[in-house]
Amino acid sequence: MRKLEDIKAEIQALPTKDMWGTKKEVKELSNILNDDEHIKALCSGILDGNTWLIVCTEKRVLFLDKGMLYGLKQRETPIEKINSIEQKKGLLLGGVAIWDGAAKMEITNISKEAVSPFVDAVHQQIESHKASSTQAGYANSSAADELIKLKSLMDSGALSKEEFEAEKQKILSR
Repeated sequence: MRKLEDIKAEIQALPTKDMWGTKKEVKELSNILNDDEHIKALCSGILDGNTWLIVCTEKRVLFLDKGMLYGLKQRETPIEKINSIEQKKGLLLGGVAIWDGAAKMEITNISKEAVSPFVDAVHQQIESHKASSTQAGYANSSAADELIKLKSLMDSGALSKEEFEAEKQKILSR
């Protein structure tokens, strides 16, 4: 669990922050965020007729609504599950819609200035996750797969026989 003071400092450092009507939800973040999770963007808007705090971290997008009687409502979508995100802007307010393949979360009445930074942060986290997944895929490839790739590079002329043998020795010595 993270300390509330650290979370508030992180929020203050954000270029755009829209927390209208969501002070109770901000306080709950210390119980929800993991120690290694950081806020990339946040905004508040209307979802299901209530004011919700929407938070983007490197791992997920959180939707929080703390009521007086019913406690905390929390929804979340892992970054890797987000298929699409859409933004709308009007004269004063905007909205964000997030699709995760099975459902659509649409948040309206977001401050117009907070819409683009929030959507950009989500896009950035999606791209970052894709890049790290690709690197992990390369790290998990077998020695045989790597040798096949090297052989095809040598056959195409991209590697000399000597370069192939040197790289082959590196792979086999792991």
